[in-house]
Amino acid sequence: MSYEILRLIWWALLGILLIAFAMMDGFDLGTAMLLPFVARSDVERRVAINTVGPVWEGNQVWFILGGGAIFAAWPALYAASFSGFYLAMFLVLAALILRPVGFKYRSKLANLLWRATWDWTLFVGGLVPSLVFGVAFGNLFEGVPFGFDADLRFHSEITLFSLLNPFALLCGLVSVSMLSLHGAAWLNLKTDAAVQRRARGVMPFAAIAFVLLFAVAGFWVWHLQAFQITSPAMHDGPSNPLAKIVVASTDGWFANFGVHPILWLAPCIALLGALAATLLRRTPLLAFLASALVPAGTIAAAGCALFPFLLLSSSNPGASLTVWDASSSKLTLEIMLGAVVIFLPIIIAYTAWVYRVMRGPVTADQIVRDSKTAY
Repeated sequence: MSYEILRLIWWALLGILLIAFAMMDGFDLGTAMLLPFVARSDVERRVAINTVGPVWEGNQVWFILGGGAIFAAWPALYAASFSGFYLAMFLVLAALILRPVGFKYRSKLANLLWRATWDWTLFVGGLVPSLVFGVAFGNLFEGVPFGFDADLRFHSEITLFSLLNPFALLCGLVSVSMLSLHGAAWLNLKTDAAVQRRARGVMPFAAIAFVLLFAVAGFWVWHLQAFQITSPAMHDGPSNPLAKIVVASTDGWFANFGVHPILWLAPCIALLGALAATLLRRTPLLAFLASALVPAGTIAAAGCALFPFLLLSSSNPGASLTVWDASSSKLTLEIMLGAVVIFLPIIIAYTAWVYRVMRGPVTADQIVRDSKTAY
């Protein structure tokens, strides 16, 4: 297998892992964001929490796999993003830490103030990562100020406030609305009675918000300054981010969609998924599967628009990281691909088995009956 094909495979695998994380852990984050609004009594909130309590840790495997894939397959991207986005990553991790703490401690005391405090803590633990992940994607289109010296030592002028620019914040809101819809679809599937009715009522509003924000973001992307590589293609060459010429493009970030019109399926899938989730909300399983298409289509559309760029440098476009110059060696990619072929099916099979065992709604009667063991 050629180095070029391996790089393309690992670019696709990175996208698949990000989509899997957004689909699997996304409904956890969405459920946490909706917790104070769809569940009003203590028992109702315990019902909502226990829909994700048994599975949220397993869902985070996809987050770890995505980070591991970047570390091993795209070391330059790992170094640049985890260094330049350090404060944003720290903010995400701090918020994610609130989730296990909230799950474990929330019902330890019967005090209403104690439980309400942890409920809002879980809300923050869902909102902040959802927003920051979207902000990160927005900055991929605008670029961030970084570069490399002659010895390929990374340097940047990235700050947390520079990442929180208007377009990136808009993308953050796209992410929040998308995962709110996914979380509402999950609660619609896994609860009954009042919690299910309220979650079902949230779905049309979340879907409309997503469609409008996604359309505005797409229009904004259309008018953003895009870039293209003009130097001779070296898709099989060694990874060296400085060995290319990048210039401003007049075709915009949708140039790839013009060359390959089939790519328009990605944003269409996202929009149709949001519409279908709303229309099918009285068929909870189909609505949930439709809502899962929304992050899949959104992330796929962003990746296809940016290709072959992985991380754009706004201060030195020639130092931008691309699929062709930011990967590990050919041997490393081959070994890792072998590991993926063996272990990824095992992870998928085990995950499917867990969800089969945990199938069925969580009810108030179950929480009352198992009050000492449930979250």
